Order: sequence, then C-alpha cells, then structure tokens
Amino acid sequence: MLVGVPKEIKNHEYRVGLTPEAAREYCAAGHKVIVEAGAGKGIAKTDYDYRKCGAEIVDTAEEVFARADMIVKVKEPQPNEWVQLREGQILYTYLHLAPDPDQARGLMESGASAVAYETVTAPGGGLPLLAPMSEVAGRLSIEAGGMALRANNGGRGTLMGGVPGVLPAKVVVLGGGVVGTHAARMAVGLGANVEIFDKSLPRLRQLDEMFQGRASTRYSTMSTIEDAVAEADVVVGAVLIPGAAAPHLVTREMLGTMKDRAVLVDVAIDQGGCFETSKPTTHENPTYEVDGIIHYCVANMPGAVPLTSSYALNNATLPFGLALANHGIAACEQDPHLMEGLNVHKGEIVNATVKESLGF
Repeated sequence: MLVGVPKEIKNHEYRVGLTPEAAREYCAAGHKVIVEAGAGKGIAKTDYDYRKCGAEIVDTAEEVFARADMIVKVKEPQPNEWVQLREGQILYTYLHLAPDPDQARGLMESGASAVAYETVTAPGGGLPLLAPMSEVAGRLSIEAGGMALRANNGGRGTLMGGVPGVLPAKVVVLGGGVVGTHAARMAVGLGANVEIFDKSLPRLRQLDEMFQGRASTRYSTMSTIEDAVAEADVVVGAVLIPGAAAPHLVTREMLGTMKDRAVLVDVAIDQGGCFETSKPTTHENPTYEVDGIIHYCVANMPGAVPLTSSYALNNATLPFGLALANHGIAACEQDPHLMEGLNVHKGEIVNATVKESLGF
C-alpha cells in the first residue's frame, strides 16, 4: 500500500503523522511511504532523515493526497484537506467528529473511509490511541493553568504550590481518567491542593490508593462540583465520553460563584468542551475571559510539545496502522477494536455513538 504523510496545517500544530522510525516500519513491511517536504520539521527531523528510512519526499500535500492509498495524520482534516480525499482512500487520524458536523459531512461526501484514533478500543478497555495524547494534555493542563494564574497573564497571581506560610492553589480536576490522573500527578508534584472528581466509585478507590492522601477524591454530583468550583483557583475539565460530545459540568451561572480571575482549563474542548462557556482557542491566543474567569481552551494542546507527542502517538498508532496498510479497510472486520475506530465509510457515519452525537 502507498501510505502518505502530509504536513499538519492546523494553527501551531507541529506534530507529524509518522516519525522517520515509524515510516521505516511501514517500508520494512513492504509498503511505500511518501512524505510532504518539511513534514518532520516540528520534531527536528529533516527530509533526509525520512529518505534514510526508505520514504520518498514529495513537494506538496496535493501530491500526497492524490497518490496515497492511506493518509496518516495527527489532527482532523481541515476543509481544504477533506475535499482532496477520494472514494476508497483510508484516512487514519484524530477526527473528533461529535462537535464538528461540517467535517463529518465533508468526510461523508468524499467517500473515503475514516478511522479515528480516539474511538479505537483495547481488549482490556480504554482508548489506546487517545491515551498517549491524554497523558500529555493532562500534564500540560497544569502548566497551562499555572501560567494563566500569573497576574501578567490576567490571572489571580497565585503560585501553584504556594510557599511556606502561604497556601497553595486549589486545583479541581473533573474526571479521573487518563487526563485527570496525569493532571493530578502534575499538580500534586507542584504542591497544589488537589481534588479529583469522578462518578465511578471503583475508579475513585483506585485514585485514592494511587495518591495515598496527597490528593482528595470526591464523588461527582452537581452539588459537589458547584461547591468545589467556587473555591478553586484552577479547574481542569477532563471528562470524556468516547465519540460523544462532552457534558457541560460547569455552567455560566457557576462562574459568578468563582474567585475573580480563577482559571478554567478545558482539555475536553476537542469534544465540544465540558464548560458551558468554552470555545476553541489556539496556542497563538490561548485564553479569553468570561465574567472575570480566565478560560484556556486550546484544541491541540500536545502540539506544543511535538517531539514528545509525535513519538508517544506513533508508539500507539503503529500496530493498527500497519494492520490497515496490510489488509486495507478489511482490517476493521478482522479486529473489533479497530472497527470501533471506523467512523466514516462509504458515505455514512458508522460509529453509533458518533452518529447519535451528530444527530445524523
């Protein structure tokens, strides 16, 4: 199969769909890889690095889309990309279709088969292709929250870990999954006062054992969230419903109860966000203010650390990508977990949860 890797074009997106090492694995398996010139620049890899691994360098993204049987990307295709997709072609990337009906329609009209990293499942449960970026985003959320708290960035002027004699920041993490766990680890490591919310008692027990008193766990209800948000310096939105839009756990009305210039970090923004007042932002302009509350809603947070992110992502996506290259879309029929990743096929939304969320 001819596998194509275009350069990412989303605002401040520096990751790449295949690292040179991953491209080498495809070539060793008998496939041909073409890479747009400069695609690896964000991870300090040159065109020569890709050539050494057996890939062919082409001048334009248009050539990649025109020639490749399978397109491997990181972020969802932009409008000028999805119009280049064609019937029978495979797109393998993050999609996050639930809050993006325009992209969904574009993919349906293209006739391509689109496999979304974020809905591929694992035998033991979980989302193995989303997990690495969730780990990165969870850790970055605390760095982002700490920066947004600084007075020169419009925040309260609170140091995350405090100092002797001065209380640390209070960090509320909504969701005890991969994002929430890594956010809590970072916040605890900085010395913050951390509370983690989840609706799963077994998960709360796991977290309680994991943190051994360094972070508090609370069962998530409207009342407990309202109380915690009112006292928080930073709230991290880390709730995920696979394939579906994120629930709004913090309403605009609740902003009025919060400390002035407190910070909301919405890691769920790719799925529509879990704060009512969230809207996607970019690394160029990451924050905005609503009712005196700072919102950080960057939709591609891991793009800020592309070297770490690209290698972490490729470690997870490579086995499934090779299966698609080896067997085509039939690989989904052979693997029920990969089948969960198939979102669009033959002009239809085929993932039930995504379809329901879009209302199609």
